[in-house]
Amino acid sequence: MTQGRRIRAGSGKQVLWFIFAYLPLLALPSEGFLPNFWSRVLTLSWDSYTHQYMTEQAILTVTQEVLRDTSDQHRALAEDEVRLGRAFWRAVGEVVSSNADTDFMISTKSDPVYHFDSERIKDGILMLRQLWTQTVLSVRAKEYQSARSSLGQLFHSLQDFYSHSNWVEMGQKSIYLHLMQPEEPATPVAPEDKPTCSDCFTATCRNNLLPALTHTQLLTTGYPSSSTSKPHGKCSHGGILDKNTVLRAKGGINKDSTSPVFSPHHYLHKEAATLATEATQAVLRDLKDTVGDESLLRLFSVKQKPALVFVLDTTGSMFEEITAARLRAHSIIQSRTSSADQTSTFVLVPFHDPDVGPVYEEEDPNTFMQHLENLIALGGGDEPEMCFSAILLALTHSPPLSDIFVFTDASPKDAHLFDAVKALALKKQSKITFLLTEDPYYTPGRKRRKRRSKELLPSDRFSLYSSLSSLSGGLTVFTTDFDIQGVSAIVEDHTAADKVTLLHVEADPELTSDYSFRVDSSVKKVILHITGTLVECILTSPSDQSQSLLSGKGPLAELEHSQGLYRISLLLPVQSGQWKLRAMSDGHVTFNVIGDSTVDFLYYFATLANETHPGLARVEGSPIAGLPAYLVMYATSLDSDTEVSFSHGTLLGAKGESLQQVKLDTSSSSSYQAWKEVVGLVESVPAVPFCVQLSGQDSRGNKLDRVSTEMIHPTHVEIQVLSVPPLVPGHVSTVGFQILNHGPARLFDLTADDDCDYLQMKGPQRFPVAEQGLYRSEVNLLTPATALAGATVTLTLTVHDLDSPDSNFAVTYLTVVPLHPDTSPPSCSVARVQSDCPSVCNQSSWSVSLVVSDNGRSGLAALQLQKGDGIFTLFHRAPFLEDISDESGNKQKQTHKDNKASEDHRHHHHHHHSDHKTRLKAGEPPLNMSAWAHSSSQPLWAEYTSSCCSGQAEVLVWDRAGNTKRCRLTSVEQKRTDRSSETSGTAASTFTGAFSLISGLLWFLLA
Repeated sequence: MTQGRRIRAGSGKQVLWFIFAYLPLLALPSEGFLPNFWSRVLTLSWDSYTHQYMTEQAILTVTQEVLRDTSDQHRALAEDEVRLGRAFWRAVGEVVSSNADTDFMISTKSDPVYHFDSERIKDGILMLRQLWTQTVLSVRAKEYQSARSSLGQLFHSLQDFYSHSNWVEMGQKSIYLHLMQPEEPATPVAPEDKPTCSDCFTATCRNNLLPALTHTQLLTTGYPSSSTSKPHGKCSHGGILDKNTVLRAKGGINKDSTSPVFSPHHYLHKEAATLATEATQAVLRDLKDTVGDESLLRLFSVKQKPALVFVLDTTGSMFEEITAARLRAHSIIQSRTSSADQTSTFVLVPFHDPDVGPVYEEEDPNTFMQHLENLIALGGGDEPEMCFSAILLALTHSPPLSDIFVFTDASPKDAHLFDAVKALALKKQSKITFLLTEDPYYTPGRKRRKRRSKELLPSDRFSLYSSLSSLSGGLTVFTTDFDIQGVSAIVEDHTAADKVTLLHVEADPELTSDYSFRVDSSVKKVILHITGTLVECILTSPSDQSQSLLSGKGPLAELEHSQGLYRISLLLPVQSGQWKLRAMSDGHVTFNVIGDSTVDFLYYFATLANETHPGLARVEGSPIAGLPAYLVMYATSLDSDTEVSFSHGTLLGAKGESLQQVKLDTSSSSSYQAWKEVVGLVESVPAVPFCVQLSGQDSRGNKLDRVSTEMIHPTHVEIQVLSVPPLVPGHVSTVGFQILNHGPARLFDLTADDDCDYLQMKGPQRFPVAEQGLYRSEVNLLTPATALAGATVTLTLTVHDLDSPDSNFAVTYLTVVPLHPDTSPPSCSVARVQSDCPSVCNQSSWSVSLVVSDNGRSGLAALQLQKGDGIFTLFHRAPFLEDISDESGNKQKQTHKDNKASEDHRHHHHHHHSDHKTRLKAGEPPLNMSAWAHSSSQPLWAEYTSSCCSGQAEVLVWDRAGNTKRCRLTSVEQKRTDRSSETSGTAASTFTGAFSLISGLLWFLLA
């Protein structure tokens, strides 16, 4: 156990001024481009490009390229941004957060490998390729959250290379291809004993790199004081935060910002940032080519429609509930079949005691409906069921921002999983709604499930359900079998596209309560859900017209009442302005108001990271009560026709009362046409639960409010994950963590859960932590030897104070990777180029014969002709060598006939193939090698033939590990004009050469 003192940050309006005064006094290094948009404020470098900006820009650019390539209609840029949706920006935020965490996480922030520091370039390249393999494996396994995490890490290190190395100073105008493509030429790294810099005595360092480095084209990177000790004569990272800047050679070479205070080579910042952005885009395009357009769009939740997620109790008493779920799902699917609102993800988790699952996760609605139809209500007996186990599976398999609907009439048997379910629901910002057909109190004559025992059940047996729905922003509805069909309309309401929350409050029982909500000009439809029993409810419009909702029809709204739920629809057109509700209830009541609008928001809390990287570090788990924090909010899906401005956020208590107003600073925000990020200082985080509201006004002057319904529970204890190792089959992986106690000395319990049962010990760890103290420990996971590469394990850590409600959580995703991952791409080895292209190009053709093989252990996976107007032919066996050497004009004429035959054949098949060969054309989907080749490890003979009018082509080859090879084919005549960049007599700049060719020929001849 490690204990120590933790210094609290100051509070009040002077915090920002304190930061600005304190930053120049820091003696700790800064590494990499600045983490996020707020870093520009902290470093006074307003025009710097940050990791956040470059990552967002690259993802947005490549996503729009894919959308335009896959759409029949080309839309304007702003329209493309608008339709990307809230889920897209949340997915982008996960990548950005993972990128920034590389600067903030203890295990990575000072590791030179993650930042290309201290000339650890070879190690950095190896790590990049491992992260690439991990990302591809995760995407192929549809584990998109873990893929976004590894991708963010990859982007950070890749971007840092251009800021920390002398690549830009060497005069390079294009990206360093060898970083991600091992077959591309490598630039040597300066030896350890070779000086690289001369002394620089000013903030701006010009020409401090030794001329010999440029003349011999040697790579170097700076040595920051946080990592390896700096050898004499080597370059420092540089800047006011780097102690090494005073060691010989003095100065530094980083290009992290445009400020000379932090970056000695600040004058090259934009050149470095431009190359870093291009490199990030190149990785995304390679990823698109590797996993396909659809998978890339799913990775970023592009146009992600609300998921339909059911957790269904299948015991014998649940016939009516299962029937209601079927009918409601069928209605939703039918209403969206011909519209753009088609739900893209369907998840079904059946459960009873003792069985849970299996999980049915589908993209096809018909398959999902078939699973629902196959459910049978059978068995039962004991009243408690394994409900939380099922919910945990649903959370794991559903995308973030999902609404999860639980149908049951039983209390939970697995209450010990409550903390894990709570943590994952808050992490993914998913709402959980319970539709319960068993009253919490026994009433004679009411239908009850048949139980073996006769004792009365406790009246609070559903309290954990109510707590979970309350903190996640969902609802708990107590209804009957007779009313379940009407109540299930709530499913359809909440899974429609573009739903926003205007009000979410819980009312005191037997008291008259007054509430209000605002409707702005972007809101097109409004529905109120009220759970519980009302005695009176009066609705008042902005024009002061009133209607008693319990008295029947009226001029403002229509009421549908089922046992336990009031569903109220405002009549169209809905008036803009402030609406009021006055209600008296008999028991606990929850008010929830939703509307149709494209304007919504996301948020997170952050703290200042002023140790090694100035910026805002996202708070994982709950914020610390009583301490200052930053509220980062970003409005999403801003329609170009709906101009809105935002002024402040509000922290709202459980009953809707205002706890604290947070003024938003928009002067230095990050923004796009359809997305705007703003930040505000919370001077002291409240000690009571609260939710977050964003306020502003639309172009017509109407006030605008949006509410995020999950309840934040501030705490006085913090848990931080220190390392996120990969999981290797057959091996033990260790996840380190630390507990920070912001209260008095006390005892804590630490509980760990994972969804795959890899943890070696799940029981709680109990330990004391001193006042303002620190405790470090670890948990171990044993990955089975049979675990599949790409699988993701969700690990949840929860810490509890034994004598108070104080608790907090951390959720992390661990990915299974091979022990020795294959990072070697396939190869294309040229055997022969035949070209006789006269000035009249349409009368002749050129051809290239080559061998395609895999250099690694995984085997070939797929091949595609991506560019070129010719025909690419694959053979199982090499053609007769004498036929190859005798290729002439007659052969070329035959090829033209073959081209036409292939074109005719494409009316019936994508690929024209026989038992021993197949032909591909540009625009056709990739050829799956496992469906055609006898062995994925066997080289293939190929020939590309094209008219001389089209002198270039590009073939993509993938292996099973996700490595990609771009084979660029060029006719001989064109190659002779550019001998400086390509070798004469070859048809590509990146072919492996004679060794692979000879190996392939031997394989063919001996096979």
